[in-house]
Amino acid sequence: MSTKDYLEKDYYKVLGVSKTATQDEIKQSYRKLARENHPDANKSDPKAEERFKEISEAYSVLSDEKRRKEYDNARSLFGSSYRPGGQTGAGGFDLGDLFGGGGAGGSGGGGERLSDLFGGLFGGRGRTTTQARRGADVETETRLTFDEAATGVTRSFRLSSDAACPTCKGTGANAGSSPRVCPKCAGTGHENTNLGGFSLSEPCSECKGRGLVVDDPCPTCQGSGRGKSSRTVQARIPAGVSDGQRIRIKGKGAPGEHGGPAGDLYVVVHVQPHPVFGKTGDNLTITVPVTFPEAVLGADVRVPTLNGLPVTVKIPPGTPNGRTFRVRGKGSTRRDGTKGDMLVTIEVAVPKNLNNDAREALEKFRAATADQDPRNGLEARAKGM
Repeated sequence: MSTKDYLEKDYYKVLGVSKTATQDEIKQSYRKLARENHPDANKSDPKAEERFKEISEAYSVLSDEKRRKEYDNARSLFGSSYRPGGQTGAGGFDLGDLFGGGGAGGSGGGGERLSDLFGGLFGGRGRTTTQARRGADVETETRLTFDEAATGVTRSFRLSSDAACPTCKGTGANAGSSPRVCPKCAGTGHENTNLGGFSLSEPCSECKGRGLVVDDPCPTCQGSGRGKSSRTVQARIPAGVSDGQRIRIKGKGAPGEHGGPAGDLYVVVHVQPHPVFGKTGDNLTITVPVTFPEAVLGADVRVPTLNGLPVTVKIPPGTPNGRTFRVRGKGSTRRDGTKGDMLVTIEVAVPKNLNNDAREALEKFRAATADQDPRNGLEARAKGM
């Protein structure tokens, strides 16, 4: 919506309320008129849809305290001096002259000055040199030990990013000059291409998305308004991160422009492997070797934990190789402060060297269990019998 259209419309009259109407009165009137003029209830009336749109437009402004105040102030500013329909006369002026750009080429005239005045009033149209712009996101990497990744750590990062040019203070203009609103996009920073059923929004080709045009550019930044800055930031890497994970740290990226919010910092984490522990989700994993007698007869086995005292895991008699036991609460720290579990996998250790007594004992064991062939029926099952 143009500024001219905005001021020409009397939204109070559209909703049938006074200028001192309360929010409840505005809401009640809107609901009543919306029901009466809804297109579904007036299918035979082709003008009902236009009335419904106008009612909705009026309510969207008057129901918002901030927008209502801006609307009232804008209409009060022009008062009786305004003559609708492009008429001028004694004591009057034409908004078409003011909002049409005035000078040749539509730049540098009253349209731009009034865009400065009403820049925030019309949903982003007519942006000015004081437009707040969000800072860029920054990405970096860090390497953590396994322990640091499991418990969390605070790291310092030396970052290089865009910042306001120190010479022109971010305006992009040379000393003594100022940027002007881009005439092609009217300061929005983008232009729309009609593709039939829909339109495609792209950065303005004239101002490259800034919404401003610099005629006399700053010699330091060549008119971009941006420079390079180096700074050190402290960022907390949360507990429980995994190797290759990309962490978003809000507000630690490049500074914003003209008071806009900073961008975000993205940290790609590389975790060094641990000689004993592994990780799956929130759980730590560990493989514990046991002897053949311990697996057969059962045993109480001491198992180390990460950054804590060892725990005792009870191995029942007849435990097969590869069986996994769960030790609750001894895993990696989660984001909410709770902990995952530790998964203990048993690996039966086969001795490479046996003394005479051990060999004799095993020979007796083999003879005593000769009737217990673990491969019995394997070939038949392999043939599908």
